[in-house]
Amino acid sequence: MLKCREVVHQADALLAGELSGRERFALRMHIIICRHCRRYVRQFRHLLRAIPRMHGQASENEVRRVMTALKNADKSMGGQP
Repeated sequence: MLKCREVVHQADALLAGELSGRERFALRMHIIICRHCRRYVRQFRHLLRAIPRMHGQASENEVRRVMTALKNADKSMGGQP
């Protein structure tokens, strides 16, 4: 069973379709059980969809800043998204 911290680190790969079948299955099983991670992945998906609508294509710097902020938020919450 995955831990919440692992879900946070793999959420972008899940949404990009870059996980193997086994990894995707493990992540989805955790998301079914954990409402915090389910909410995190849903919000992350909405964020990724909203960025291009807000002002066009996001630059690499903007994406990096968002990812850093998400990782810092994860650390401040003790790994619980």
